[in-house]
Amino acid sequence: MSQESPPVQPTEQESPSGAAAPYPGSGEVRTGFLPPAPGPEPDPNSAVSLRGLTKVFGIGTAQSKIAVNRLSLDVPHGAFYGLVGRNGAGKTTALSMLTGLLRPTEGRATVSGIDVWGDPRAAKMAMGVLPDGMNLFERLSGRQLVTYAGLLRGMDRDTVRERTEDLLRAMDLTDDGGTAVQDYSAGMRKKIMLAAAMVHAPGLLVLDEPFEAVDPVSAANIRELLQDYAASGGTVIVSSHVMDLVQRMCDHVAVVDNGRLLAAGTVEQVRGDSSLEETFVDLVGGRTHVGEGLTWLRPR
Repeated sequence: MSQESPPVQPTEQESPSGAAAPYPGSGEVRTGFLPPAPGPEPDPNSAVSLRGLTKVFGIGTAQSKIAVNRLSLDVPHGAFYGLVGRNGAGKTTALSMLTGLLRPTEGRATVSGIDVWGDPRAAKMAMGVLPDGMNLFERLSGRQLVTYAGLLRGMDRDTVRERTEDLLRAMDLTDDGGTAVQDYSAGMRKKIMLAAAMVHAPGLLVLDEPFEAVDPVSAANIRELLQDYAASGGTVIVSSHVMDLVQRMCDHVAVVDNGRLLAAGTVEQVRGDSSLEETFVDLVGGRTHVGEGLTWLRPR
């Protein structure tokens, strides 16, 4: 069930004067790319609606790179949605544009009908985000970090205090709540960032590789927590390149490669009669016989 728009092509757009035309909403010069493909407006009834979302790095240079290529996608309310792709497929870039962390070159993103870049404050209040590689306040303790996140959202202190302790317990971090974040392991940092994303009980959670470096017991607890959240009406979007995890955890999935949407729908619709991993490999290609040329790699 592909929902892709025509890909961006490297042909230059010029204004009537012959100068490169700026892309809409930007003061930058836009060279080497077609204007956005026509299409419907974002769906105001979807939890997330993307239309022609595009990110080009290095516009106007020989090193320009299309990281996300006119991505259009609708995520229904209450879905547990997996965004899957190889390393470098554009997942993190797409989620960064959706959550207001990275301005798109073209296209629109809405959250429950709110334009992410038209009304960023309202859009960001409606979601909780676990970004990839985000710097934290290293000298705060885990408990202080979650508390700060709640207060930043305008919550009262008593509610923040109660929810912080609940989240620390759910993430198995109660005993480490007073430890500085700079002393946390990679897995503990993921868990405390997830707690900070959830403290204000948003309607949408956008989680970039939330299980990376997390131990199996904690991962199982977090999956149960997120599935309960989705079952109660919340919407979850997770990015991953682990197909088995997505197949077991998600009810919807979108496959992205080279910044383009290849397929989207329920997990059953996308994978058909195969496993999600087999379908993914068929869609993206690139499978090689890894042993070729490595005849020297044999035990002696």
